[in-house]
Amino acid sequence: MPKSTPGVERAARPAAKPAAPTGAPTQKLELEVNRTSYALDVDVRTSLLDALREHLHLTGTKKGCDHGQCGACTVLIEGRRINACLTLAVMHEGDQITTIEGLGAPEALHPMQAAFLARDALQCGYCTPGQICSAVGMLVEVAAGWPSHATPDVGTRPVELTDGEIRERMSGNLCRCCAYPNILAAIRDVASGPNGGRSP
Repeated sequence: MPKSTPGVERAARPAAKPAAPTGAPTQKLELEVNRTSYALDVDVRTSLLDALREHLHLTGTKKGCDHGQCGACTVLIEGRRINACLTLAVMHEGDQITTIEGLGAPEALHPMQAAFLARDALQCGYCTPGQICSAVGMLVEVAAGWPSHATPDVGTRPVELTDGEIRERMSGNLCRCCAYPNILAAIRDVASGPNGGRSP
């Protein structure tokens, strides 16, 4: 009996049919973004970042690392800052989501947007939407008395917003162009203004 050649044997067998794709589960949901309601039907694994960029075409929120390490995707949810790449869209039905597009308009900038422009707190601008959203959320945290790792006495209220405090609180937002001194100056300008930089 002649020896069979493994390669020939394989070729003689009929090819196995691949399993039919079952498709990822989707979910219908309604997102409230920048005071506008959107009905979506998304894969349940869709991050909030991808829902904003790919489904709603709100591309101001940037995809940097997609691992929660750079802060380029920072948005505000119920006024609190969050990395949109680390949370699922389906988790935020009913929440008020604010992106950079919802903070202000070209003819009516949010004070933080205006301060970033006045202080030239950007170079390439890729991180700027996340920096601005994070700075707005950070000032809300300070106003609420939340201490940070840099707060000398966590029992002291109000928290003194020193340069060290601002740097620590903004440390989750990276700027590869190193515009940090101007970013800090812009935040300081807004923090010392009316309402301590919080939206009215």
